[in-house]
Amino acid sequence: MQAVLYVSHGSRVEKARKEAVTFIQTVQQQVDIPLQETCFLELAEPDVTQGISRLVDRGATKIVIMPVLLLSAGHYYKDIPSEIEDAKVRHPHINFVYGEPLGVQDRLVDILVQRIQETNVTRLPNAHILLVGRGSRNPETKQSIELIAQKLQGKVTGSTVDVCYLAACSPSFEEGLQGIKGKKQTFVIPYLWFTGVLMNSMQKKINEVKQLEQQVILCQYLGHHPFIIDALKDRVYEALESNSYSV
Repeated sequence: MQAVLYVSHGSRVEKARKEAVTFIQTVQQQVDIPLQETCFLELAEPDVTQGISRLVDRGATKIVIMPVLLLSAGHYYKDIPSEIEDAKVRHPHINFVYGEPLGVQDRLVDILVQRIQETNVTRLPNAHILLVGRGSRNPETKQSIELIAQKLQGKVTGSTVDVCYLAACSPSFEEGLQGIKGKKQTFVIPYLWFTGVLMNSMQKKINEVKQLEQQVILCQYLGHHPFIIDALKDRVYEALESNSYSV
């Protein structure tokens, strides 16, 4: 029997955990598979081992491990595969299939444009946009964020789009904020799926550097948007149609 295990990152922030669970439940309602579970990589339970065990106990014979991740990085290439390899030893009769992160998609870039519009702040002709990625030591992460910035640039005529990162890549978020000095209006767009400590930290740092007569607007994260719901659902169905495990 086919099953799907959604693997979310996890967070110390209860609101972030609840957002992830609610989001995944919405996707589960649109996926026609009776066996579906949610787990977390860290900082929350159930963990991956527990999630797999629950599905096996419910009669699963094929389990799609679906990473609830925006981009390919350390969690995708190392942490989750390590969990799968351990699970294959414990459950040699189970066929494990590994899904893909969402990756760079135009419909997700469209969410960023909407997040600017939702601020109800009129975008000036020369507005500055700072796209903030989580960051990773994997070079693919930086390449993907830069490609997303290029796509966003094409949708916000007249504005300039720069990128920065919250960790592991340069320029850092702090360096990105240094670059907004002298700019009359800046929209800061976090390329993050859910809320958490990073959102609170970003707002605090913006407040510290914002100057008088300067607009610095922190936009909403990607969140519970129909486009990203569809994107994850599509990844699930792609994996369900596959019979192989690969990274």
